[in-house]
Amino acid sequence: MPSPASSAGKRGTAATHLALLLGSLTAFAPFSTDMYLSSFPDIARHFGCGLDRVQFSLSTFIAGLALGQLLYGPIIDRYGRRRPLLLGIAVFTLSSGALVFAPGISTFIGLRLLQALGGCAGMIISRAIIRDVFAEREAAHALSLMMMVQGVGPIAAPILGSTLLLVAGWQAIFVFLTALGLACLVFTARGLAESLPPGGRHRQNLRQVGTGFAELFTRRAFIVPTLAGSFTLGGLFAFISGSPFIFMSRFGLSQQGYAWLFGLNALGMTAASQLNRMLLRRHAPRTILIAALGTSLAAATALLAVSGSLHPAILLAPLFLCIAMVPLVGANSVAIAMRDCGELAGSASSVIGALQFGLAGVISALVGILHNGTAYPMSGIILACSLLAFGIQRGYGMVETTPDAECARRR
Repeated sequence: MPSPASSAGKRGTAATHLALLLGSLTAFAPFSTDMYLSSFPDIARHFGCGLDRVQFSLSTFIAGLALGQLLYGPIIDRYGRRRPLLLGIAVFTLSSGALVFAPGISTFIGLRLLQALGGCAGMIISRAIIRDVFAEREAAHALSLMMMVQGVGPIAAPILGSTLLLVAGWQAIFVFLTALGLACLVFTARGLAESLPPGGRHRQNLRQVGTGFAELFTRRAFIVPTLAGSFTLGGLFAFISGSPFIFMSRFGLSQQGYAWLFGLNALGMTAASQLNRMLLRRHAPRTILIAALGTSLAAATALLAVSGSLHPAILLAPLFLCIAMVPLVGANSVAIAMRDCGELAGSASSVIGALQFGLAGVISALVGILHNGTAYPMSGIILACSLLAFGIQRGYGMVETTPDAECARRR
């Protein structure tokens, strides 16, 4: 008979393997956005269009991520997690391959929308699977590991993308994404079991789906951490949208130099994810969330204060700290929000994703609208996002989030 220690070890190994697989699936989005940022001029020349049209393909992708979140939630509550996930990965893989052969920029933009609708399946369904399998504190651990794996994307993607661009042209970026999707499809088909048994599924008509979404917005324990995490992620997308101009056009960094700078900030996110796993051994998710939001607000204030600097190095320290706080806020806010969602777990994951990427799309556009040739629009929006996230959580999030009885017994 296996000892308790042996059984616990096997559970831990299985949980690690699951988090690694789910983290790979959630990396579709950063790879699909960060890899091709430095190739915008080349894509514009290839299609004979302006940079604004290529930029629109990024906004379209983000909008597709937000729309897809709403579509998948009711589907996975009704049909389970595994089959919709496999379908989404297949759509991502096929559309990534089709992008290589796009005849014009309009087709390119349309395929980017389809790519996003497929790729977001991994993001939303991964959160639901974590909710199915783990209690709150364990879920925060798993989400941290998942985000650490996901964090490899923003580190490797810009460097890999700029390298492929130099060696083989922008089409090679989408060949790589096709291969990534195919590999994940094979591993998911072989290694991921269904986490929602038939007895836990429920059929809903359109009215019931709408009622479920509306109910989630009335739950303070759900909507408060969701909004805090969404505004924090919005600050990250302000950086993604604004930093190419600031560091390449204003400060003169090369495409490769910008890729390394972007990777450095992503490395901070990965380190912060590991730090979160360590902190969760001693502290509740809510305690870490509040501390991370406070740190982010302080760093964003410092970033705005130095945004008039003539040297990019002065911006890097507060910017690095702002970006590093994103996974600490993200993992803990999602774990808290998803804790008590029960049969609405799929819909809850939909709302989280839709709010995150809906805000990200608005914020990305706002950075462009406010563009004035300085770092102030990006820095000001990052500060506004940090202030809103901190204020919402501190002002309205005083719901007790101690670990549940099952988690407490395991400790």
